[in-house]
Amino acid sequence: MTEKSPARPAASSEALADTRLAPPSAAGRAMLASTMELLASMRFAISLLVVICIAAITGTVVRQNEPMNNYVNQFGPFWSELFGRLNLYTIYSSWWFVLMLTFLVISTTLCITRHTPKILRDLKTYRETVREQSLQAFPHKAIGHLHLNPEAALQQINAWLTAHGWRARAQVRTAGVMIGAKKGAVHKLGYLATHSAIVLIILGSSLDGNQFLRLMMWFQGKTVYQGSDFNKMTAENRLGPGNPNFRANLYVPEGSRSGAALLNMPSGVMLQELPFDVELKKFKVEYYSTGMPKLFASDIVIHDRETGTTKEATVKVNEPYTYRGMALYQSSFEDGGSELKLRMRGLSTREDVVLAAKVGGSTTMTGADSSKTTLEFSDLRVINVENLGGATAGAPGASDTAGGTDVRRVDLVDSLQQHLGSGANTSGKKNLHNVGPSFSYKLRDASGQAREFNNYMLPLELEGQRVFLLGVREATGDNFRYLRVPADAQDSMDGWLALRRALADPAQRNRAARHYAEAASPNDNPKMREQLESTSLRVLTLFAGAAGLHTDAPAQGAAVGGLPALSDFIEREVPQADRSRVSEVLLRILNGSLFELHKQAQQQLGLPAPEPSPKTQTFMTQAVLSLSDSMFYPAPMVLQLDDFKQIQASVFQVTRSPGRTLVYAGAILLIIGVFAMLYIRERRLWIWLETAPGRSEQTRVRMAMSSNRDTQDLPTEFEALKRHLLHEEA
Repeated sequence: MTEKSPARPAASSEALADTRLAPPSAAGRAMLASTMELLASMRFAISLLVVICIAAITGTVVRQNEPMNNYVNQFGPFWSELFGRLNLYTIYSSWWFVLMLTFLVISTTLCITRHTPKILRDLKTYRETVREQSLQAFPHKAIGHLHLNPEAALQQINAWLTAHGWRARAQVRTAGVMIGAKKGAVHKLGYLATHSAIVLIILGSSLDGNQFLRLMMWFQGKTVYQGSDFNKMTAENRLGPGNPNFRANLYVPEGSRSGAALLNMPSGVMLQELPFDVELKKFKVEYYSTGMPKLFASDIVIHDRETGTTKEATVKVNEPYTYRGMALYQSSFEDGGSELKLRMRGLSTREDVVLAAKVGGSTTMTGADSSKTTLEFSDLRVINVENLGGATAGAPGASDTAGGTDVRRVDLVDSLQQHLGSGANTSGKKNLHNVGPSFSYKLRDASGQAREFNNYMLPLELEGQRVFLLGVREATGDNFRYLRVPADAQDSMDGWLALRRALADPAQRNRAARHYAEAASPNDNPKMREQLESTSLRVLTLFAGAAGLHTDAPAQGAAVGGLPALSDFIEREVPQADRSRVSEVLLRILNGSLFELHKQAQQQLGLPAPEPSPKTQTFMTQAVLSLSDSMFYPAPMVLQLDDFKQIQASVFQVTRSPGRTLVYAGAILLIIGVFAMLYIRERRLWIWLETAPGRSEQTRVRMAMSSNRDTQDLPTEFEALKRHLLHEEA
């Protein structure tokens, strides 16, 4: 007990039990009004927090600051425009979200300001002025005797309370001594810590958010750049190195340096100048045995513009490097302008052009009709880890056709997802494997429309057949559709490409039809040979998509080549009852004629003519289906990757966060506050000591206890206090 206070008149003491039956005084009415006002403010704050949480969840579900085209594709024109008007794509910087945060900060700050003095005063009070009669009103109360005089009893109780963490104060009165003790009073500080944490976190996040950045842009007269050529950005689109708050992306290829980062804004970009340059010496990536990457790291050199000093550092994922208050995070990596050695191989002509290209570059080609097409090289991926687990029966892509896969259409996504799906695909047995490099490019016509292509450098073994994959898609959001080109005996696409070119040559089609007719008809029946030759030539012409060059042009809307052209011809020219029989005959003639064409193509390559064998039959089965699909390939040539020199580039996220300290402090206060409010109970204990009637050497003790939260442990704790203070036996 640290202090003894003089006795006060009974009228000024707290009568907790007596006032319950008395009419409410002015002080009581004021306290009641204050309590109701507090409850009303709490309801408002809780309602506001609920709305803010709903908005935050919406901002998590709906991707923020994406290009408008992405939202149109996802939600449609009507809903995307409506969501845009509601600022759902920029929730955290929208006026209504900022307004709610402002109200929350103001109301929480006023609440803290109003209740802090009361809480601090309450921390200093022990309520030792309670009347001894009021102790009978408490649910937890007891009375007993100590075989000590009041002075000795006071000293003993004081020593025990101090030893067990109770803070107490005694008030000496005429009839005895009232001890007021408390434990766990820091529970009230949890209220202040929690509410202060809310204010600090909101203020800190606001300092690091777009609101503060927009204010700086308005103050400096800066505007957002909405173009695509960053070289045309002016001083109005650049933020100086003194900007106190930003989160930008810095793109640095290997062997080069950069000191300007891009700030992504809802309506465009801004260029953020840094007070230093970042030079990327080497980008390192390590892989697991499956080919999946496990470590990204960048060896960099910081070149300070003001002092001219340099400093080497390594930036890893989750291990940023901080320099002059700015943190550099390893965000991602991209191609930094790899050098490609390509072969442009025509599908219908024997022209092969060696082309040197660079990722990020482009070249313009002029067609025979003077039309210009731009070839844009967009990406190189050296590692491609795919799931090559075999498709199960009945899975998408399974078919009764030879080879096990129906490839009579260019759209092979359903089939290829069995092999080239995500590594997270759990359907069937996984067989993750690195299938080698691939590169992407775009063909853009004079009107600006572009198709994207993705070709693999090496053949993949799918369903027992080694094939080259040539992918194409019309839009960025679409899946790639792959053309499967069978590899020949030399594990190249030369054999198939020679067959494709021979099919496009009328002279070679005539020669193949003649050789097939000579081999398939008896020598003593020239009329049959002529008829078979005519049928073979017509089948090859239809299959090659060249029927429009002759008198028997296909009907309007019919397929222009491949197996669909034969199907359209049969439906158009053959009665329904004979279609099945005629289809079998024409397919047999087609396979035989294409095999003759294949022998011619192999001889032109300087190779011996292939002999009938299971291996040859497997190649021809896939070749027929691939040739049919190639009629719908939207380019007259394919690009094949022969060699490359990879140049990596790192993408760093550079941040300057002045509010980070406030957010961290708020997080610590929030943890402390929640812990204090949930796990610390405030207990108040009153002990009244008076001389026992007729026994001067004994002390009668009255005690009572209360808590801010009535738990199941409170009666047990009070019984333990009784045993220790009153020396009762359990």
